[in-house]
Amino acid sequence: MARIAGVDLPRGKQIVIALTYIYGVGKTTAQKVLKNAGVPENVRQDDLTPEQEDKIRAALDSVKVEGDLRREVNLNIKRLMEIGSYRGIRHRRGLPVRGQNTKNNARTRKGKKASMAGKKK
Repeated sequence: MARIAGVDLPRGKQIVIALTYIYGVGKTTAQKVLKNAGVPENVRQDDLTPEQEDKIRAALDSVKVEGDLRREVNLNIKRLMEIGSYRGIRHRRGLPVRGQNTKNNARTRKGKKASMAGKKK
């Protein structure tokens, strides 16, 4: 099992799909990385040679993935909250950030429905 960017890639999958298990790497990025590394997309993860793995690791160094990317995203959210922007306030309150309606839905962000004592229709 190949370990790239701190992630164990799944066995038996094509390498272009296996790379998408890394946070921050989608299919397009995986294709670009493989092209830069000179590794064919249809090769299975089990069939990778150690040299190909090293080439993929080297090509992935130019892409921000896993811990660095998570840290950057969290710092961006924290910055929005500190400056008091609308988006930061929505993050702080746990409400949808991107303009979705909250009258009826938004349960994913709001959490489980809290019952209102004494409220009648």
